[in-house]
Amino acid sequence: MTIRRQRRIAELIHRELSQLLMEEVRDPRIVNVTITDVELTPDLMLARVYIVVLGDAEQERDALTGLEHAKGFLRTQLAGRVQLRFIPDLNFLLDQSRAYGRRIDELLDQIAAGGYSPSEPESVP
Repeated sequence: MTIRRQRRIAELIHRELSQLLMEEVRDPRIVNVTITDVELTPDLMLARVYIVVLGDAEQERDALTGLEHAKGFLRTQLAGRVQLRFIPDLNFLLDQSRAYGRRIDELLDQIAAGGYSPSEPESVP
């Protein structure tokens, strides 16, 4: 299996899942969910779906619960829209890249202002 095919299928699943969340899913817990990326395993049996939720930590937990509840429906709908022999299992994960980027920006701002010392123990998520 080539990585190019894997990426192309991941993009197709990303597009179709995004459309399903906007048009078909009626769960109010999933209203503020945006899919940022889909990664497939080389055997195409598992899709890691990275999401961002507009809201606080409680809304993130609710959205993940709602997506887990809707997983069967989403896989069934994907089967009708995507021509694949097997529809991958969907694993929904929070995309932490925005928080990580914000933390890097904060550290760079501290360095520019002269308020950061490398001897300070910093934990970057």
